[in-house]
Amino acid sequence: MRSSRTEALSGIKVLDLCRVVSGPFATMHLGDLGADVVKIEDPRHGDESRRYGPPFIGTESAYFLSVNRNKRSCAVDLKSPAGRDVVMALAGVADVVIDNFRPGTLDKWGLSYQAMSTKNPRLVQCSISGFGRTGPDADRPGYDLILQGEGGVMDITGDPNGPPMKVGTSIADLVTGLYASQAVLAALMKREKTGQGVRVDVSMLDAMASLLTFNAGMYFASGESPKRRGNVHPTISPYETFEASDGWFNVGVANDKFWGIFCEVIERKELETDPRFDAAPKRAANRPALVELLKPIFVSRTRSAWLKVLHKAGIPCGAIKTVGEVCETPQLVERNMVQSVRHEVAGEVKFVARPLRFDDLAPAPSTPPPLLGEHTSEVFLEWLGWSSDALAKFAAAGAFGRPAPLKQPAE
Repeated sequence: MRSSRTEALSGIKVLDLCRVVSGPFATMHLGDLGADVVKIEDPRHGDESRRYGPPFIGTESAYFLSVNRNKRSCAVDLKSPAGRDVVMALAGVADVVIDNFRPGTLDKWGLSYQAMSTKNPRLVQCSISGFGRTGPDADRPGYDLILQGEGGVMDITGDPNGPPMKVGTSIADLVTGLYASQAVLAALMKREKTGQGVRVDVSMLDAMASLLTFNAGMYFASGESPKRRGNVHPTISPYETFEASDGWFNVGVANDKFWGIFCEVIERKELETDPRFDAAPKRAANRPALVELLKPIFVSRTRSAWLKVLHKAGIPCGAIKTVGEVCETPQLVERNMVQSVRHEVAGEVKFVARPLRFDDLAPAPSTPPPLLGEHTSEVFLEWLGWSSDALAKFAAAGAFGRPAPLKQPAE
C-alpha cells in the first residue's frame, strides 16, 4: 500500500473486479492518484493477462505488469459462495467498486449494485462493458479489436487503397479505462455533495464513438461517411507524413501564416502565391498536386536537417519515433515519466508513469504490480480487521480457492 497521505485520492478504497486492460487501466490511474486499490483475482490463474506473452520478465507477463502497478492482489474464488461473501464484505467498506464483467454477471453471483449499495449506500460502482448495460447489443462481449471496428475508428484508419486498419495500441480498452476513471472521480465529487453513491455505466462502444468528433460532424453535416485518408487531414494540407532521405517525419502547416513561412523554409517562395495553394481550402482541394511537389524536396535532405530548420522557423513538425525511441527520449526522462520499481520476481520493472502533474506535490513512489494473492491476508486485516481465525474459517469454506497457504498477517 502506498504510504503518502498527500495524494489526491489518499484514503479512497477501490475494490477492483477487473481483468485484462480496460478496467485495470482505470484502476491503475486511480492507484497512481493515491487510492488504495485491491485487485480481486481468481486463485487458480489470476487475471488472464498474467499469461499474455511473450515477452515475460522471468515468469511475469510484461503485458500484466504494464497496467497493474499501485495495487494489491487478493486471491478470491468468486464462483464460491464463501468467496462472494468476502467480496461483499469488502464492498461494504469500499468507496468504489469497478468491474468489467459482461452485464448481468455480478447480478447472477449475488453481487449486484443493489445488493452492495444496500449494505453500503455511499458506494460508487463503475461497470465497464463492451456495449453498455442497455440496448440490443448489451449482452455482447467486448474486446478491443471488435470495438475498434464497431466504433468506426478502423474504417477511417489505414491507407485509402488498403483494408481497414486497427490502431497500433489497444485504443478501445485504453480510452474506455480513461473515461471510467474520470467517471469515478465525478461520482466521488457528487457523493461529497449528496452523501449517496451512484452506479456508472461505461460502454466501450460509447467511448469509441465519442472519438469520432469531427468525423461524426462531417457525416451529420453531409450524410456521407468519411473515407480512409491514411496520414492525411481532411481539411488541412500539408498536414501529414513525409519521407526524408533517412526516415519519416510529420509536418503540420495548419494555417496561411505557417504556409508563407513554410515556403521560405523549403526555398520555394513562389508556391506561396501559386493560385492552387494560396489559401488553406485550395491547398486541401489540391493536396495531391502539392504533395507531388513536396516529395522530392523532402527526400533531398535528412530528417534531422528538416526538423532543425522547420522547428527553428516555428513550423509544427516532429519525427516519427519507434516505441523504443519514445521510451528513451530525453523529454520524458527529464520529466520523470520513465520510472521503475523493484518487483519480487521480475526485478527492476520500468514503466511510463502517470501523465498528471500537480504543482504542490510530487507523486508518491509507486508500488510494483502484485503477485497473485500476495496481499490477501493483509487486506482483510486492514480493511475488515479480520483475525487469522476468521481468515482460516473462510479459507476452509473455499473463499480463497486452493492457492498456496495464506500468509499470516503481521502482528
